Amino acid sequence: MPAAPHMRQPARVREHLLGLLAPTVRSLGYDIEDVTITPAGRRRLVRLVIDGDHGVDLDAVAEVSHAVSEVLDGPQGDELLAEPFVLEVTSPGVDRPLTAPRHWRRATGRLVSTSVDGSAVTGRVVACDESGVRLDVDGTERELRWSTLGAGRVQVEFSRLPDPESER
Repeated sequence: MPAAPHMRQPARVREHLLGLLAPTVRSLGYDIEDVTITPAGRRRLVRLVIDGDHGVDLDAVAEVSHAVSEVLDGPQGDELLAEPFVLEVTSPGVDRPLTAPRHWRRATGRLVSTSVDGSAVTGRVVACDESGVRLDVDGTERELRWSTLGAGRVQVEFSRLPDPESER
């Protein structure tokens, strides 16, 4: 028996899901970072990775999960996911690479490692804007343009610096 059309083109289904779900997720104040569809026994696992400017807590996961479930249970979701599925909504882990300006903006205040024109650099994100990111590298602020910056990684710190805003 030939595979159903949606099974033959997983990349196409992924793109359709992104287009279908992005407005709902965006209306709740979050961005879709990734969506994957993988076999899980007799079902499919639809994993939706979301992020927001203020992070993602359990309430946000529940809110997005409920809203996305309503969309996927509708006619367009039925058309894309003709088989039973399990929805998992999650946030990106700390090991997620910083590749888009919004990732860097959300990492403000965090220690990151990256490459700049092929050289390794570690510093704290001070700010970012449309032209690039500003890192504090050993007490010296460096303006780095997006075109020279490689993917960054947040460094796990067990004793973070105090937030000046919280001390007021």
